[in-house]
Amino acid sequence: MELLEYQAKELFCEVGIPVLPSQTIAQASDLKQLKLFYPVVLKSQVRAGGRGKSGGVRFVANTIDAIAAARHIFNLSILGEFPKVLLAEAKYDAQQELYLAVVLDYTAKRPVLLGSAYGGIDVETLVENIHQVVVDGEFCPFYARRLMVKMGLEGETINSVSAIMEKMYALFVEKDLDLVEINPLGVSATGKVMALDGKITVNDYALGRHLDLISLGEEEQSPQPSQISWLNQGSNIGIICHGSSLAMATIDSLNIYQAEPSRCFVLDPFTPETAAQQMQTALEELSQIKSVQVVLVNFFGDVDTNEALAQSLITYTENTPASSLLIVMYLGGATIFPSRDRLSTLPVNLVDSLNEAVAKTLDLSDAQASLNMKKKLSSRSRVTKRTGNRNP
Repeated sequence: MELLEYQAKELFCEVGIPVLPSQTIAQASDLKQLKLFYPVVLKSQVRAGGRGKSGGVRFVANTIDAIAAARHIFNLSILGEFPKVLLAEAKYDAQQELYLAVVLDYTAKRPVLLGSAYGGIDVETLVENIHQVVVDGEFCPFYARRLMVKMGLEGETINSVSAIMEKMYALFVEKDLDLVEINPLGVSATGKVMALDGKITVNDYALGRHLDLISLGEEEQSPQPSQISWLNQGSNIGIICHGSSLAMATIDSLNIYQAEPSRCFVLDPFTPETAAQQMQTALEELSQIKSVQVVLVNFFGDVDTNEALAQSLITYTENTPASSLLIVMYLGGATIFPSRDRLSTLPVNLVDSLNEAVAKTLDLSDAQASLNMKKKLSSRSRVTKRTGNRNP
C-alpha cells in the first residue's frame, strides 16, 4: 500500500524528520482560508510518479493564482488518477537536492540504504548516480555515514544527512515498511535539511500490526497500475512489478548488464482482485507498444495474490493466443499456489529467482533483436531485387 505525500510527511514528523509548514486542500475555495504565507507550492496528491513533469505541481504567489492553479490540478489526471486533495506547502530555497531511501530487498532479504547527490525530477540522472549500502547486520550510524561518503558529501552535511537517514531507518523498522523515500531532500545555503517530498510503501501483510496505517489506505485504490515510461523507448523489454521498490530493484538488475526497459508498470494491489485487474491492464498496455516483445514479471505476494496473478495471466494467454509477447515470470513469497502447474503448460517462462528472470529476459531480448534485424535485412534484399528487376 502506497501512501500519499501528505500522509508520508505525517509519519516523518513522528520520528523528527523536518518537513515544511503545509495544509491539505479539499477544494479550490479552501485556499481563501490558507494559513500559509505566499509564495506557496500546490501539489497533486496522487500515488503516481512524475507529478512535476505532468503539471501536478504549481508555484503560486497569491490567492487568485492559487485558486486557478488548484482548479487545474484537481481536474488533471496523472496516469489515470485524479487527486482528492492537494497539498499546499511553503516554498523552500534549496541549494542542493539529494535522494534518500530505505528499501527492502526481497532477493537479499535485507534492508538497503539508497542515496544520490542528484535528487529531484531528473530520474535518469538520479538512477545513473545512485549508491547503495546493504544493512547486513544490526543497524548503526556507520551504515548511514558510509552511504554519505559514497554520495560524495562532505563536512557537516554528512552529519545532518546521516541523521535523516537514521530516522528514516527507524521509521522503516517501526512500521514494517517496504520503502521510505525522500526525493528531494533539500539542503539550504546554511546547511539546513528539509524533506521536500516523500513516499512510503507499507507492507500489506504487516497491516494487522499497525492499525493506525490501515485507515490511511481505506480510500478505494485505482484498478490501474502506475506507469513508469521515462526509460529507453527503443528497448524491447517491458516490466511488471509489485511496488516501486521491486521495480527499482528489477531495473537496477537490468542496468548491471547495460539493459533498460522501454516501459515499467508498477502494481499496487490492495486485494488479490485488484492485483488481477492491474496485471490484465498492464499486459494489454504492453501488447500495444510495438517495440516491446519480452515482458519480465516480478511479484512478491501471498498464496491468494499469486494465484490471482496466475489466473490473470492464464486468462490473457488463452484470450490472446496471437500475442507476440514473450513472458518471463518470477513470483516470490508464496511459491506454492494452485495454478503454478497450469502456468508451466503455457508459453510462460516461470523462474525461481530474480537473477534467473533477468538472465532469461536478456536472452529472449537478444534473440528477438537478432530476429528483427534478419527480417529487416531480408526485407531490404527483396526491395533491392524488385528495384533491380525494373532497371533496363
